[in-house]
Amino acid sequence: MPFITKKLHAPTRQMALTFLINELGISRSEGQRLIARGRLSQNGTVMCDQFGFIEGDCEFICFEPLSRGFKPMFVTNDFAVYDKPSGLSVHPHSRLSPYTLNDEIKHQFGDDANATHRIDQETSGLVLVSKNKKSETVLKKLFSERAITKRYLAMVKGHLQEPLDIREALFRNDHPNLLISMVVKVDPKGKPAHTIIKPLRYFPEHDMTLVEASPLTGRTHQIRVHLFHVKHPIIGDPVYGPEEKDVIRFIKKELSPEERMEIGQSTRLLLHAHSLEFEYENEKYSIVSEKDFIKECFDAMKIL
Repeated sequence: MPFITKKLHAPTRQMALTFLINELGISRSEGQRLIARGRLSQNGTVMCDQFGFIEGDCEFICFEPLSRGFKPMFVTNDFAVYDKPSGLSVHPHSRLSPYTLNDEIKHQFGDDANATHRIDQETSGLVLVSKNKKSETVLKKLFSERAITKRYLAMVKGHLQEPLDIREALFRNDHPNLLISMVVKVDPKGKPAHTIIKPLRYFPEHDMTLVEASPLTGRTHQIRVHLFHVKHPIIGDPVYGPEEKDVIRFIKKELSPEERMEIGQSTRLLLHAHSLEFEYENEKYSIVSEKDFIKECFDAMKIL
């Protein structure tokens, strides 16, 4: 488990923030962030006030990365790119989350390294990682300004013959019900979303089409929802397509691989972040996944 509890000791009465700065060798802003997140406690009481005082034994919850030897496919002095498998989360969802890509990022490049964008746990493919705070600022700005071109591959149901230019607003309801809050819908009152879909190859024996998807905006589940909306859902999508009862069972992690196969024709979502193109410090980069996505699709669909 990446999050562990460490026993610390403040020998004299002092401000909690000062104690963390000196004890952990961190910056003031990092200490403020950790206290705000409830990482420091004493006698079972969480210390939330950075100006509060602490003395004696206390407990600190820290993140200690757990490496499994998963290496990036591309590395420079300032950033790296991982080719993430389906099923691996980029970040932990809570302190109880098991191994995530964040473990490898921190283990290999240090505490200042961070993923600069996210892809779904179910989606495989390229994740761009900054190795320091400077490159993190630059790369996140490139993403926010749409200066990074992202292309995905997806295997969809049916025969898609012509390119599609999908401009449909997407709405996500901030609701305490997990199902309602997770599912994104095409809705005029949502945020503008734009996706270009290009068919690449049709497999008539399985009535499915390999497509390239280029999201020109960055909405949650954008490619998945847009393809579902045009009646070509991504094969293996556990949320957009199955009956509500099965979606709930997926969210609760109650579906076995066999049941997923029966419901969605695949043991995973057949969506892959295939390429990234951008310019960084006057140098152009075009990074392409090395994975054989068609083979991965056939494997997940149990097709020989």
